Amino acid sequence: MSVIFIFIDGLGLGPKDDSNPFFASNTPFLTKILEGNYLTREAAEKEFAQVSLLGLDAALGVDGLPQSATGQTTLFTGVNAAKYLGRHLRAFPNRRLRKILFEKGMFRQLDARSLKGTFANSYRPEFFNKLTSGDRRYFSCSTLINYYAGLQFRTLNDLNNGDAVNMDITNHFLRDRGYDVPLVSPQEAGRRLVKISRSFHLTLYEFFASDRAGHSADFAKATEVVNKLDTFLGSVVENIDPGKELVLVTSDHGNLENMNVKVHTINPVPALAIGKD
Repeated sequence: MSVIFIFIDGLGLGPKDDSNPFFASNTPFLTKILEGNYLTREAAEKEFAQVSLLGLDAALGVDGLPQSATGQTTLFTGVNAAKYLGRHLRAFPNRRLRKILFEKGMFRQLDARSLKGTFANSYRPEFFNKLTSGDRRYFSCSTLINYYAGLQFRTLNDLNNGDAVNMDITNHFLRDRGYDVPLVSPQEAGRRLVKISRSFHLTLYEFFASDRAGHSADFAKATEVVNKLDTFLGSVVENIDPGKELVLVTSDHGNLENMNVKVHTINPVPALAIGKD
């Protein structure tokens, strides 16, 4: 069995109201796979024909608003990072969390079991300059687990060759910053992710345009992100072999599901399991 782990930054399970673009927007794939339900709190803790949906405690049993560094460290290592620190830590992991990511990062855990993992995201040229400088204080958790496992980082050449997926799915982010890369439809990006995953036991893909949109409090931007994400997830699921492959979708904290605020939320985060068993 192979696993595609899709990490979506800043996605919680909100209520059925107009502040939640997952309720107020058109999400044909999610609504279909959830058998007429929306991706909201009301649909959690249920098993459907193709998917199970859990609601996870993003606060991890620790008071305060969930944050990225502790939430992502927990997801990528299995260690409750918020309890370990006694607080939530935003943005980039500190020295103590980097130690956990080095020792328990899931790619190193896979390697210890003679299993193969990969990070499907593409990186811009300036990242590789930072990589050679040796200063990793501002590397994300996903970047660090890949680095600590000694795995290859995918380049824009890989992206152009169809062997990587950019963090915004369609490459608009790169095009807007002057990079000569082709635009890719969400459907094609989904097909590419599945193709990449066929050579590995676990493939990680990180989408963080969701957190940016949530912080913007711009409902039109949030709707665009939700629609793109719904189409992308639909393409991934359409192209897997459900008898052999599993898609896991989850997040580190809420944000995008409540456009009335610009900060993270205390809502549970979704864990969607689609496919094998």
